[in-house]
Amino acid sequence: MTDLQREQFARATPLVRTDGARIRALVVDDEASLSDLLTMALRYEGWEVATAGLGHRAITLAREFRPDVVVLDVMLPDIDGFEVLRRLRADGLTAPVLFLTAKDAVRDRVAGLTASGDDYVTKPFSLEELVARLRGLLRRSALAATATEDPVVRVGDLVLNEESYEVHRGDTPVELTATEFELLRYLMRNPRRVLSKAQILDHVWSYDFAGRSSIVELYISYLRRKIDTLGPRMIHTVRGVGYSIRAVAS
Repeated sequence: MTDLQREQFARATPLVRTDGARIRALVVDDEASLSDLLTMALRYEGWEVATAGLGHRAITLAREFRPDVVVLDVMLPDIDGFEVLRRLRADGLTAPVLFLTAKDAVRDRVAGLTASGDDYVTKPFSLEELVARLRGLLRRSALAATATEDPVVRVGDLVLNEESYEVHRGDTPVELTATEFELLRYLMRNPRRVLSKAQILDHVWSYDFAGRSSIVELYISYLRRKIDTLGPRMIHTVRGVGYSIRAVAS
């Protein structure tokens, strides 16, 4: 890490959990030099860092370490990152996951997001960008969010709590990933307003996804499967414009 990078990390506003504890990051990569570099960068952020070089070890470690965010290489010696994430989600891990991939094809990037990952960077990458992406994911999650408005948002029988990271429709809890949660929060903070794909991309993903509006469609479909199946439809498509969420008329 260069002196300039150290200065940039030192100047960054420290990010902690809302309970005051240090952020816990799990780095999964079989390249020891890269893993060491990432560990150093994240420890400069003041975070606790655990590392794993194998997918199976990462799954075991995640159960013990309970990370707040995961950096996950796609290509691992035993099982690939997509399978690791599938098993982590099956274990109940909702922490945001950022994929590392050496592949730059759009289909490979979309595959990571389809697998319920929350973001990706392609190798080689800048440490500053990766850390900024992780900070963005954490701010969008309940663990690092500091809401200035009422943390409980209601649209009809759908209730979202920004502090506890809980969502209910009626009496039924709804389990969401970090990105699904942020997308739903954005919709619910703007009830009945039609939000364009460009607005959603800019707010939820916080960087340029130009030409990849299919990501929005994908995550809208995830929310519909989890929310609209519990009662009358709430998430609506305005063809050619965007999406909105509306309370169901009684």
